[in-house]
Amino acid sequence: MNFSWSIFVDLGIISLALLLATLIRVKIPFFQKYLIPNSLTAGFIILPIYNFLAPSLNLTTRGLENLVFHLLNISFIAMSLRKGTTKGSGKRIFSTAVTILSQYTFQGLIGLGITFLLIATIMPHLFPSFGLFIPLGFALGPGQSFAIGKGWESFGFKGAGSIGLTFATIGFLWACFGGVYLINLGIRKGWLDREHIILFKKKGIKQGVLTKDETPQVGALLRTETEAIDSMTFNLGIVLGVYLLTFLLLKGITYLLSFAGPSGHDLAVNLWGISFVFAVIVAMIVKKLMSKTGVEYTIDNGSMTRIAGFSVDIMVTASIGAISLVMVSKYWLPIVLMGILGGIVTIVTLTWITSRIFTDHHFHRTIILYGALTGTLPTGLALLRVIDPEFETPVASDYMYATGLTFFLAIPFILMINFPAYGYQSGNTAYYWITLAIFLGYLLFTTVSYLILSKDRAFKHGTKLWLKSNV
Repeated sequence: MNFSWSIFVDLGIISLALLLATLIRVKIPFFQKYLIPNSLTAGFIILPIYNFLAPSLNLTTRGLENLVFHLLNISFIAMSLRKGTTKGSGKRIFSTAVTILSQYTFQGLIGLGITFLLIATIMPHLFPSFGLFIPLGFALGPGQSFAIGKGWESFGFKGAGSIGLTFATIGFLWACFGGVYLINLGIRKGWLDREHIILFKKKGIKQGVLTKDETPQVGALLRTETEAIDSMTFNLGIVLGVYLLTFLLLKGITYLLSFAGPSGHDLAVNLWGISFVFAVIVAMIVKKLMSKTGVEYTIDNGSMTRIAGFSVDIMVTASIGAISLVMVSKYWLPIVLMGILGGIVTIVTLTWITSRIFTDHHFHRTIILYGALTGTLPTGLALLRVIDPEFETPVASDYMYATGLTFFLAIPFILMINFPAYGYQSGNTAYYWITLAIFLGYLLFTTVSYLILSKDRAFKHGTKLWLKSNV
């Protein structure tokens, strides 16, 4: 019988690569020292397979691209459905949101600056949105960078999806090596309490697999009678049900926009590229309805975390495997320039800001923000667990609450993400100036907010990267 095996072939290759990567991390100290996620290692294992071997086996990267797109949305839904456990401080949450937005701003401005410098000099035909891949790949992650990049391909930027995945991969490298460097620097400079050193050297954390003598951790709780329906099936059913509603919502919006002619059609295409936004909105509505009807308790946070974790592991591996080395070689100069400068700007500005804007757990907040704003939220959490393995500080909870506020504050950023592409397609330079104006607006907002929140610490010892505090 002629059944399609393509998705399971791709998942099988990814799974074997993940298992091999797990073995590599257990056996090779280098991968333990720098806490390199297994999904990142697995991605580089399958990268040459899909670039050189797969074509002869009639395999393409299309399946990997589909996994990246859909698993991004599913991971956002699962994290959005989680029940809040710890109420955060309004000031801490707002400070976290301001810090996140500051990195969107710095990464975007440095990217656009390099892009238009190259356009004015040695690469006149470079796509004007190219520099936005720094915040897309670093701060937002592989799924968003790929989805929006694929949307830019309709504007004439061939291979943009693959370039987006490349920047996300560079971001992961910054997250791993830069994150471990920050932790070691914090210990050496006294930014972190000395008792955390023993946690950093804990063997189980470095290997990534618990030893046989360690007590297994509880990953999820049963909320259903298994003879009726498995608890994981129930929670996954909620996630996939929300995803179906997201699809139907976007279908409805697309139908309504079709009455607006070509411009409505273009807008609809772009909305599908940021479907994760609508997925979060639908998930929040469903969670609210479940709360109102008294059935929200059936959602298990552990199961939702496992679903999100599975989605991110597969997504990250697939995102690296789907990179086209041909496209990377074509744009190697802007990729190298932006990848290096974007990482340096992020690590310097973030460290400087977090040591002054927060009043507690400064270094813990630096670590989770750095990991999340160069990799993904799981990357940030993985780095935080090195110095806060039981999440005893409110840092992780504050970050989760802040992401909701950041989402609403970032709406102008999301809406203008295609403006340079519109300018390129139409020849109307006004779109470029509007993009610059929005970034400058964010710069003004984050600067004023920083001054209010930091008070007398705002520029104290301004020449020093880190402001030590006794608080």
